[in-house]
Amino acid sequence: MLFSSPVFLFLFLPVTLLLYYIIPKKFKNAFLLLMSIAFYSWGESELVFLILLSAIVDFSSALIIEAGKKKIGLSLSLIFNLGILLYFKYADFAFSNLSNVLHHFNISIEDASRFSDIILPLGISFYTFQTMSYTIDVYRGHVKADRNFINFATYVTLFPQLIAGPIVRYKEIEIELKNRKTTLPLFTKGVERFIIGLAKKMIIANNCAYLADGIFNMPNSEMSWALAWFGILAYSFQIYFDFSGYSDMAIGLGKMLGFNFPENFNFPYISKSIREFWRRWHMTLSFWFRDYLYISLGGNRLSKTRTYFNLFLVFFLTGLWHGANWTFIIWGLIHGSFIILERTGFSKILDKLPKFVSHLYLLLVIAFSWVFFRSETVNDALLYLKSMFAFDVKTNIDFLLFYLSNEMLIVLVLAILLSTPIHKKLIAIPFKNNPKLHVAFKYSCLTFLFLICCIYISIDSYNPFIYFRF
Repeated sequence: MLFSSPVFLFLFLPVTLLLYYIIPKKFKNAFLLLMSIAFYSWGESELVFLILLSAIVDFSSALIIEAGKKKIGLSLSLIFNLGILLYFKYADFAFSNLSNVLHHFNISIEDASRFSDIILPLGISFYTFQTMSYTIDVYRGHVKADRNFINFATYVTLFPQLIAGPIVRYKEIEIELKNRKTTLPLFTKGVERFIIGLAKKMIIANNCAYLADGIFNMPNSEMSWALAWFGILAYSFQIYFDFSGYSDMAIGLGKMLGFNFPENFNFPYISKSIREFWRRWHMTLSFWFRDYLYISLGGNRLSKTRTYFNLFLVFFLTGLWHGANWTFIIWGLIHGSFIILERTGFSKILDKLPKFVSHLYLLLVIAFSWVFFRSETVNDALLYLKSMFAFDVKTNIDFLLFYLSNEMLIVLVLAILLSTPIHKKLIAIPFKNNPKLHVAFKYSCLTFLFLICCIYISIDSYNPFIYFRF
């Protein structure tokens, strides 16, 4: 069930909110647990047991840790969560690669193909990381083990951030799980944030996806440098507004229910280095790897060689986390390699250069890395990169004009503006001395955006969801 689907917007969400505000406070978590299970069961009915089993295992692991058997409890949690992640997400990838290697030596693995039939549970990468952060924090003494299973299971299955994040740590909402306030101002902020996220998804991300998919699916023989650059530009906006839009909707839904989820994006495309980019992009994931892996490996406290190895490993796993494909791994290693390069002294050079030069450097690295992230195979990515610099190939003007309609051009302009914080300043200028008019304008715009989104939904417009495979 997608947040941008009619059944969620006009049935599930209104019914959930209505009943949530009616029922007594002591039953709210139990109700949220039931509705979250219903939400997950809508598309994953046969695998809902897995997320409940994950909640049971980690709930029990934390109690074992607090009982004094710390290593046993932590090991149980890590083995289970990493085990289901490896099996459901990476078994086919591992066995297909092993089979290819052994094939060169005329050795075959019988029934290796059966792993290709494994269904990838929705949101498994997100909820396994959430529950592991909980048991690790209990192990480290940062939080106390929750002794109320309903509360903990609500945290694990909470539907707003279940399928696409942000990755919420238990300690960030521990108090709200037990005693939260649902106020009108918080609910209003939640509605505002949800509409903004929905508009990002429906108006910008989906239109950019239409252009990006059209270009990336072209035969290589028909590709030109102009089309290739338009394609990666569109995809860069698609993935940002798709993912940040879903994060906005999740944060908004959380506020409607009395939760304050962490921010996940902070205008990453205005960065001037890869290091800065990862302080702004998918922040809950990058901070997770920093706190639970990078620092555990020694961080930058040891030798430079060990620090570079730690960074290399973290970004290898960051790429692998996004998908079981060499394209994701290469994407992660590109980012890791440039972060290592920046740490060796290149960042000092960037600091001395004009800001637009360092910004251009960042955008070019990100664009090249997105080619691997978007492509199905490494060979497809290399051919696409080749097309980006095939300046001797003429552009198919008819194809470009077909996609670059007035609507698409407006969307691309909006995408550029909304990728930076400058739009906030531009909007505030006309209302500098009239805050009441500013409020009226804001709510008029939000109403208009919601109506536009409803129109897109009603006509069943192009609506891909990138993060299903995560």
